[in-house]
Amino acid sequence: MKVLRIAAALAATLAATGAHAESTLRVGFCARTVSAAAAPFAIATKMGWFTQAGFRVELVPLPGSTDCVKSVATRDIDYSLPSIEPLAILRPQGIKIKNYYTAYQGNVYGIAVPAGSAIKRFEDLKGKRVGVISMASAGVIIARALAANHGMDPDRDISIVVAGEAGQTAALVRSGEVDALSQFDTQYALIDNAGVKMRWLDNREIEKFPSNGFIAFEETLKTKRADAVALAQGYAKGTVFALANPAAARFPAEMGGAQAEGRGGRHHHQRADRRHQQVRSRGDHGSRQEAGGELRAQRARGTGAKETIAAPRTAWTESCSGSNLG
Repeated sequence: MKVLRIAAALAATLAATGAHAESTLRVGFCARTVSAAAAPFAIATKMGWFTQAGFRVELVPLPGSTDCVKSVATRDIDYSLPSIEPLAILRPQGIKIKNYYTAYQGNVYGIAVPAGSAIKRFEDLKGKRVGVISMASAGVIIARALAANHGMDPDRDISIVVAGEAGQTAALVRSGEVDALSQFDTQYALIDNAGVKMRWLDNREIEKFPSNGFIAFEETLKTKRADAVALAQGYAKGTVFALANPAAARFPAEMGGAQAEGRGGRHHHQRADRRHQQVRSRGDHGSRQEAGGELRAQRARGTGAKETIAAPRTAWTESCSGSNLG
């Protein structure tokens, strides 16, 4: 019930500011649980940036990144924010969809096991059950790829099972019904908040790969170019605001952020900050590819900043001007 209340509150927040906007952009959100990953959307809505562009954003929760890509492919929605892997698989089949803004430069996915597990290496996963949020999640692709990379047959040597999200996943881990998880940092924070400590396996071979980004049909990027640019700019500004002014941008409960607070939240922000540092070290081009969207709004460093702080105009937000739309 708490999850439902949080999701409903976020939906109301996103609807309120844009009530008088000219149109609605339906954007696929690639998890059923609307968590702190939605912070940039909520901030951009609260600040009125989407309204200024002439639209409001409606988040459409979907089971995972694969469904996010499929929903754009079937034109149920114009935009979504999936991990890159499902698009890389489907595009060669003739689906002219493009990732035009990389939101998370660092990889947010990885394999994790209970803190006290005897599993220490990927090879130890042989014969084990690996839980994903849904079979539509990019976590399925990640788990299969990592198994293959470490000499296993992903069809025989591991069992990929649906473990759900947040508290449901935590319960299955606690009961021993799954041995490991292939999920992403926000979900691991929620699991930690539910009282289950997880330990990441070494993911250095994938940690520098990009994760989620905005996708749309190439045709959409031509005919609705202004909307596509404004959507990415608003999201980027929301992210920059949260990183530059963490106290002011702290993701409150009415925006859906309560679940990501606490024990898991701290670990999550540390990971996200490392991704942001990678972006900053790579200059303006890298900064366009924002480092990890789940973070952005919660790390309370105590700046004392309040609502009057405006999002900074940076090379990051200004570079999202449509030049990458092709």
